[in-house]
Amino acid sequence: MGILSRTSYVIRSKINSVLNRAEDPTETLDYSYEQMRDQLQQVKRGIADLTTQKKRLEMQKKRLEENVEKHNDQARTAVQRDREDLARRALEKKKTKMTQIEDLEGQISKLQSQQDNLIDQKNELQNRIEEFRTKKETMKARHEAAKASSTVSEAMTATGEEFEDVGRAIERAEEQTEDMEARAAALDELQESGAFEDVLSDKDQIDRELEGLSTDSGVEAELETLKSEVGGGDVDEADVAEAEEDVEELEAQVDDDEIDSELEELQEEENS
Repeated sequence: MGILSRTSYVIRSKINSVLNRAEDPTETLDYSYEQMRDQLQQVKRGIADLTTQKKRLEMQKKRLEENVEKHNDQARTAVQRDREDLARRALEKKKTKMTQIEDLEGQISKLQSQQDNLIDQKNELQNRIEEFRTKKETMKARHEAAKASSTVSEAMTATGEEFEDVGRAIERAEEQTEDMEARAAALDELQESGAFEDVLSDKDQIDRELEGLSTDSGVEAELETLKSEVGGGDVDEADVAEAEEDVEELEAQVDDDEIDSELEELQEEENS
């Protein structure tokens, strides 16, 4: 096989493959059915034309037969009137018409035979068309059923791209949901631990530090009280009062130190 032949073969193969993929079997069946119906109509028109020609010949034959009778009567009349010459002429015309009638009968017989053959072909073609129509509808029903079954199978097995996209969308939604749930749990944990109390409170840094010092002083005072109770029995109320006074003096001293520090900062800002 030469290069050109091989190239032509490959091109035809490619074209045939493309046409096979693009072809819709149901449309092909419908088109074939319409083509057969067109052929049937052409056969019917042919039969109608042939029948028309035959009817014309039959009408012409009938006129010739009438002329034969006429010439026959003319011959009789001429003989009765002793006009043998006229009788002879009438009989000659009668003979000519009889010859023409025989020719017409032969042509009419041929047309009738052709008409009968065309009618038989028409009936056979019509039967084939009916059979093809039944097969066509059956094949279309099978094709649609197979197509629907294939669609359902693809949907059930999730092999289509659309279902793959849906699966990926569900995975992304699950990941986002898990992230939000984890964040909500972390916020709840921080809230329970009190980590957000400073953020939500209206106290500033000075208040929080003073509270811390007060808490430390109270803890130290309570610790001394416990030591006294453990070491010396009952706690003297005078000692308790003295401890409370010490705590108050410590708090006041802390307040004074903080105030002095803030005043010094303000003075430095004004001098600068």
